[in-house]
Amino acid sequence: MSIVVRTLSEHVFDIVRERIVTGQLGTEAPIRQDALAAQLGVSKIPVREALARLEQEGLLTSLANRGYFVKPMSAARRDEIFELRLAIEPAAAARAALRATAADHEAARAAFEALDTAAGENPADVAVRNRQFHTALVRPGERALTTQLVERLSILAERYVVAHLQPAGRGTRAHQEHWEMLEAWIAGDAPAVERLLAHHIQATLDDLREQPDA
Repeated sequence: MSIVVRTLSEHVFDIVRERIVTGQLGTEAPIRQDALAAQLGVSKIPVREALARLEQEGLLTSLANRGYFVKPMSAARRDEIFELRLAIEPAAAARAALRATAADHEAARAAFEALDTAAGENPADVAVRNRQFHTALVRPGERALTTQLVERLSILAERYVVAHLQPAGRGTRAHQEHWEMLEAWIAGDAPAVERLLAHHIQATLDDLREQPDA
């Protein structure tokens, strides 16, 4: 695939992912590739590539002779995603805290600041920045598979993160929890990182379980 087509595919991917995360695309009707290509002013090739990638990411599902559909949010799927995060992410971030360099600290601070800036603006951007922050806390652990799993789970969690932040006050609490995690992580306090991150993920899941629309 050429660089131009790949760039267009990434552009389409970002647009469709944002529409999925923000609920602009429903789960009932199939995504019409020809209509989407015409709307975005591109050929069907980058559209097909983007939709295939979104299916790999777990946001779409394809049905024979019917096309691509947005994978529905569900309580069972939500619980599985967040329970897997609880099983993997806190320990991984704690490990990374003990191995992080000054450059890693700067990268994590930058990710936190980008998330803070995005808060209250575009919900899809907040979801992306949230994922990047959480991944930044894990990457220095130098376990590529673990980092990939954390990032993949964060992608799958994005719609639930957006839903979680809708009630007033949730964004402020998330900001404070992220800041406390970052401070402990930079200090190399692995037990505190593991405890704070586990609490953060569990509290988010508990809140979502109480929301009828999440």
